[in-house]
Amino acid sequence: MNDEWRHSACQACCWVVVLAALLLYASRMTKLAPTATSSGDRLQWLETFVRIVEAGSLSGAALQMNATQPTISRRLQALERSMGVRLLHRSTHAMRLTLDGERCFERARELLDNWAQFETHLRGAQHEPEGLLRVAVPHAFGQEKFVVPLAKFLRRYPRVSVEWLLQDDVRLAFANGADCALQVSEPTDPAVVAIKVSDVARFVVAAPDLLQGMARLPRTPTELTTLPWLALQHYYRNEVTLTHVTTGQQERVTIRPVVSTDSLYALRSAAVLGLGACVGSAWLLADDIEQGRLVQIAPQWQAAPLPVFISYPYARYYPSRLQQFVAFMREAVPQAIGGLQ
Repeated sequence: MNDEWRHSACQACCWVVVLAALLLYASRMTKLAPTATSSGDRLQWLETFVRIVEAGSLSGAALQMNATQPTISRRLQALERSMGVRLLHRSTHAMRLTLDGERCFERARELLDNWAQFETHLRGAQHEPEGLLRVAVPHAFGQEKFVVPLAKFLRRYPRVSVEWLLQDDVRLAFANGADCALQVSEPTDPAVVAIKVSDVARFVVAAPDLLQGMARLPRTPTELTTLPWLALQHYYRNEVTLTHVTTGQQERVTIRPVVSTDSLYALRSAAVLGLGACVGSAWLLADDIEQGRLVQIAPQWQAAPLPVFISYPYARYYPSRLQQFVAFMREAVPQAIGGLQ
């Protein structure tokens, strides 16, 4: 047993002690006899509560935990009775955390994460991570930006091997057996755990040749409508919505694209050749702007940033290679694409 493993195991044990104290406190908060409800029940209630919040609904939590919605509802009610507080306000159309629920959620999630780490330690999986990891990544990011952090991860954990699957549709990725996925979109599947790791800034650019003869560069959304345009089918086709970076004012710009594509790289190439203006991602266009091949226009107006998530199917236990990969990419992705955590 090396020092690093011993330190991690001791740290996990300390968290188990904290979790036990929380469960003991919960037992004292209830009027039931101490033997009427086990600590294991309360651990399950806490886990159910966390899944409800993360999934956004009781039905989503039921899908994640392979349980019925009434079962999920009973667990939530049991936790609220045990704690003596209301954790969620629920109505027919909405659900929101109470103040007590917000405090409980953050603490419960932290305790459950550390409990999972403790279980992993006991199984011995926190020795050097090893084995095959199947990762789905979007085509554009997977061919360039995400390969750099992947290389660093594999150098750190040489006993892990990776299948790097270029797949834009996360649903298909998991159906085909992916262990996790990096996706540039809001997650919609309640059966997966999704962690936001970054935002991708987007703005309007055009080639200098396209702007020749103009008295000045376009500054407003209205002035952008006079330009020929390129469309990126997955994100915009006939109009783009821009937001003023200072005031937050939004404007819709109607466009008639001369070229429409589903490829980020084709979009960039067409823009560099002067075929039209386009909305593009900062990470993709930075070098072209620096080298003068493209110019940012109407710089005070930008498209909404695209969120980047790392997601993986819900499970009671995760192998060390997946845990380490998720932790590593949460740190590395923002640096790779210049986004914000």
